[in-house]
Amino acid sequence: MKPQIFSLKFGINTCYIIKGMGTIMVDGGPPNAIGKFKKYLNKFGIDPKEIQLVVLSHADFDHMGSAGAIKELTGAKIAVHENDKANLEEGKFNWPPGVTTWGKISHALFAPLMKNKMKITPQKADIILNVNDYPLEEFGIDGKIVFTPGHTSGSVSVLLNNGNAFVGCMAHNIRMFTLRPNLPIYAEDIDIIKESWKVLINQGAKKIYPGHGKPFSVERIKKYL
Repeated sequence: MKPQIFSLKFGINTCYIIKGMGTIMVDGGPPNAIGKFKKYLNKFGIDPKEIQLVVLSHADFDHMGSAGAIKELTGAKIAVHENDKANLEEGKFNWPPGVTTWGKISHALFAPLMKNKMKITPQKADIILNVNDYPLEEFGIDGKIVFTPGHTSGSVSVLLNNGNAFVGCMAHNIRMFTLRPNLPIYAEDIDIIKESWKVLINQGAKKIYPGHGKPFSVERIKKYL
């Protein structure tokens, strides 16, 4: 069954709903996004209870801020890698350092402001990821969760059998960050990100769905590795 993909934009963030035999969501958006989330479900004709799982690509504030509210509405389980678990369960503000000139400048300017502004509700994780590959068949999705550290030490991607890859902040494709699809401007370790990209490519990633910006072909990222 060819999966349906729905994009949910929250400011500069994009979350995704993947609908196959079952339905999952990639990322939980920034804090206070539940109202807009409900509007998206109504627009797409998706019953909240259809969503069985929310996979957090990582636990930065803008990717997990509304995960708890989404869980409360849908009853979905939340999956996060063990290395990012504390950020989720303790409601920690996390924003990895800049690795480009603009990344360093923007981090210095905006991270302190956002930290003071954002209130993140701690949320218990249901599935703690601690393996390289976690199959998604039990949730009705032909694909798996792949461990892809680098942006954070607990970053993961959702890779479908058809080559669609939902990569969180392994790449950016939004003009606020970059003029073209590129490696992220924020990361704990950019060299580890490059190795994670090689893992995804070797496992068949073809079309990339980033957490910031529009989808693009994996060929666009290869020249940066």
